Amino acid sequence: MARSITLFLPFLLAGIISSATAQNCGCSPDLCCSQWGYCGTGSDYCGTGCREGPCESSPPPNDVSVADIVTQQFFDGIINQADNGCVGKSFYTRAAFLDALGSYPNFGRDGTVDDSKREIAAFFAHVTHETGHFCYIEEIDGASKDYCDETNTQWPCVPGKGYYGRGPIQLSWNFNYGPAGKSIGFDGLNSPETVANDVVISFKTALWYWMTNVHSLITSGQGFGATIRAINGALECDGKNPETVNKRVGYYLDYCKQFGVAPGDNLTC
Repeated sequence: MARSITLFLPFLLAGIISSATAQNCGCSPDLCCSQWGYCGTGSDYCGTGCREGPCESSPPPNDVSVADIVTQQFFDGIINQADNGCVGKSFYTRAAFLDALGSYPNFGRDGTVDDSKREIAAFFAHVTHETGHFCYIEEIDGASKDYCDETNTQWPCVPGKGYYGRGPIQLSWNFNYGPAGKSIGFDGLNSPETVANDVVISFKTALWYWMTNVHSLITSGQGFGATIRAINGALECDGKNPETVNKRVGYYLDYCKQFGVAPGDNLTC
């Protein structure tokens, strides 16, 4: 699950972007769209989490069409493996994924065509594992678990609200729901259940987490293993849960094969 605490410490933009106009990207070509969805220039907009535009250390996106890779056949090949009684089968759709993708135009479009295929394969490998082939919208027994980091005063927990895993990458913890909601445009702290009720927002949280914490790892050649560490490394990496790691790797290898691309090195963590 998306639980890394250390990756969410440096949220420093709150007092910097007041003069900007809120955007769901769509900035002019000379401006960056920040991780919060604002247009501007400089490191606060073009640095960490930059979604599109002249992002720092980010080459222009390539001409890959993610929709041509994530075909209906590919999507159905995942979701059709879920039992008919799974709530996710009537929730998750390829159309919703593509709708959400419009807010993250750099996903699967950095580097070579093979780089793009590997990133898409990696994303769906984790989604497959986290949701049980799109079976689950919410974490099993999640409501009984405490995912409130009370020491995080920037994104304080709201009494009575649960920040357990929801969505394609099972977004968890208040320090993820808060910034995800601010970036996407929903109240993540007061209404975390939105992730389980609105399928487009659900996919957007997965893509937000991926683009903020995972995208640069795989596009820089660190391998699939680095993506496991970024998503659930505290519970799975360094020999803690090799069986689960191997399941994620297995899905990744399968999807790379379907896309006709070599999986690369550094598969485990």
